[in-house]
Amino acid sequence: MPRNARFTLPDRPAIYHIISRTALSGFPLGDIEKDKLLDIIRYFSRIYFVDILGFAIMGNHWHLAVKVYPHEYAYRDEVKERFARRYGEDVHFGDQDMEKFSKKWTDLSEFVREIKQTFSRYYNKRHNRRGFFWGERFKSMIVQEGHTLVNMLAYIDLNPIRAGIVKKPEDYRWCSLGYHTQTGNKDGLLSIDFGMKEWNEFNPSEIVRKYRQFVYETGAVDAGKGKVMDKKIVEKARKKNYKISRSDRFRYRCRYFTDSGVIGGKDFVQEVFDQVKHLLGSKDERKFTPVGGVEGLYSMKRLGQT
Repeated sequence: MPRNARFTLPDRPAIYHIISRTALSGFPLGDIEKDKLLDIIRYFSRIYFVDILGFAIMGNHWHLAVKVYPHEYAYRDEVKERFARRYGEDVHFGDQDMEKFSKKWTDLSEFVREIKQTFSRYYNKRHNRRGFFWGERFKSMIVQEGHTLVNMLAYIDLNPIRAGIVKKPEDYRWCSLGYHTQTGNKDGLLSIDFGMKEWNEFNPSEIVRKYRQFVYETGAVDAGKGKVMDKKIVEKARKKNYKISRSDRFRYRCRYFTDSGVIGGKDFVQEVFDQVKHLLGSKDERKFTPVGGVEGLYSMKRLGQT
């Protein structure tokens, strides 16, 4: 029986809610796997003509809200730049490449396929296994901007709440609000187009604050599916007008003190890395992560998380 064709809007950018589940039993996506999957999403979001609006990576599935731009938005200079990013500056870029990749890199199915295949290869190698990792083909639905979009994004961010993993979305670093809070939206991965244009708000921090308010208020409503946010937590956030203080940000980001393999000044981290990099099985230079909220402090992930 032939598969149903995916809905697309070829004449304008379209927002999709994507859901993909694993084929394995239990919860095969642990912390290290979630970090890797997010790295892969981040990488391909810089190749494809997409904006990442939100995500939640759970133990056996993941959600992604993405805006995909049609073929007409793939201008030659931008395709060429992404081609160099993908294949290197020295690889020739010709007319055939322009035709091929302007279509490929504006295709939702190709975007998700590359993410899933890349992760499958990583997972199988890491766990010394063969075979399928993902289950049935991913689900996707077109989402209207505005009120529908912000509700859908809140639904995604509330996944770890409904699952009873954390009390607040910010406590879960593999969802949008957790990523905003714990990393300061590292590398600009997330667009802050939360469907709130009708509020006429253009200050990024204020947009995130209002979105956080919407998520909290929505999360406190019992929809009959999974756990809800503790009303005491919501009330406490209300009193703070849903702002996150500097001390709160530091507390969220202090996970680096437990998740890092090395932490300290940049020169110190580099010195230690030079002494242990032979254990990584790679000659690549390591990029160190600034610890948000602490001036001059850097971290390197544990060796097991590379």
